[in-house]
Amino acid sequence: MALHIDYYASLNSPWTHLGAARIEAYAMAHGATLRIYPVDFGEIFANSGGLPLPKRSAQRQAYRLQELARWRDRVGAPIHIQPRFFPSSEAVTSSCVIGLRETVGNTPAIKLAHRVLKAVWQDELNPADPDTLAGLIRDCGLNADAVLKLGADPQWAAMRDTDTKAALARGVFGAPSYVIGEDIFWGQDRLEFVERRLAQG
Repeated sequence: MALHIDYYASLNSPWTHLGAARIEAYAMAHGATLRIYPVDFGEIFANSGGLPLPKRSAQRQAYRLQELARWRDRVGAPIHIQPRFFPSSEAVTSSCVIGLRETVGNTPAIKLAHRVLKAVWQDELNPADPDTLAGLIRDCGLNADAVLKLGADPQWAAMRDTDTKAALARGVFGAPSYVIGEDIFWGQDRLEFVERRLAQG
């Protein structure tokens, strides 16, 4: 029986970006379904003992940059360690992703989410800029005007709040998190375990 993966993503997270291609590939290879939730990790941190990046100690911030460089080389992703537009507001981008997920399907929602991440970490673009976001939507083969109009519907922001509360209730506390049944895998560095779980069926 094919498995299902609930994919809790931050549209600002370099770690989500570094794992993006692999989680898609693993899901496809094992015939698993993949559903993305671009939840509010600021809210999740505030309720799970985590700290947003600017409030972390200098030592932790410095180590994060070293790890990003290591993982950039490990997975061959040409990311900028300190990109120009990080963090970028997720208010509109997350609503567009959720709107697509709910009205069109998981695949276009994931495609746009991953294009937004690439824009921040590889292209040094600002997805919060409407013209830039329109271009990213077109890159995904979607109608920019239609998706931006869809994303402007306030129901998707409300759904993001609901998804965030549900993520906390499930035990999610960091990005990215991949949840298969009761099993939570936090971080792109745990994707080997995700693949192993998928192989078990």
